Amino acid sequence: MPVHYELGQDHVTRITIDRPEARNSLDMEHFFQLRSAWERFDAEEDAWVAIITGVGEDFCVGADLKTYIPQITALQKQIAAGETPEVDGYRLDDGMKAVLRGVKLYKPIVAAVNGTCVAGGMEMLGGCDLRVASENATFGVMEPKRGLFAGGGTTVRLPRQIPFPAAMELLLCADRMPAQRVLEMGLLNEVTTRQTLMDRAEDYARRITANGPLAVRKTKESVLRGLATDMGEAYKIESAIAGEVFSSEDAKEGPAAFAEKRPPVWRNR
Repeated sequence: MPVHYELGQDHVTRITIDRPEARNSLDMEHFFQLRSAWERFDAEEDAWVAIITGVGEDFCVGADLKTYIPQITALQKQIAAGETPEVDGYRLDDGMKAVLRGVKLYKPIVAAVNGTCVAGGMEMLGGCDLRVASENATFGVMEPKRGLFAGGGTTVRLPRQIPFPAAMELLLCADRMPAQRVLEMGLLNEVTTRQTLMDRAEDYARRITANGPLAVRKTKESVLRGLATDMGEAYKIESAIAGEVFSSEDAKEGPAAFAEKRPPVWRNR
């Protein structure tokens, strides 16, 4: 299966795109597999953090244009004919959900970018919370170079995540940029060697899972929902979520463990 899903005893899910012969590009089948992996991660109670990476020299280069475009064309014809858009069981929104556009997934995601990250790979990066890249990784919103449009969330998320001039340089110049430059722009947490990439990603995941999983999940929810509205409404959302967290079992366990000088035993509720 080109998209691997592995949940460890450490509450960390490893999702790996394993299609190096096609540069980890995705067609309808593989977009469906990736979407399914995110949905499984969201549903599994023991999965607290996910790490997404690729096999070989590419993280993800987006859609496999050789096969995906004909499939999308078939779906668009069905829509025009008033039919339910579906090809071999795959839906039109599989691609969007696979790159985390419009997905209400409040568990943390760490991206371990092992190589080329363009097109759909760049779209998915925008849906990840922490980003570590190897020195050989490159990044780019390449769609305008081909007269296309990055419609998987990048034009919306990127200007909200890094300074406006940096976002517009990526979006309008459509140049491929090295990891160090993208780090300077603020899109990455760190750049490391290819050999230590997964170790660094695992370190971020471990630091997150040491915290209360409910508190972590609700913190991300407050951030994402708050960013989608005005400040006044965001404060209301924050207060409501704070009430949920402070009334949880974990909110009692954390201070108790501190007072008793022992590691907390999180219940995730």
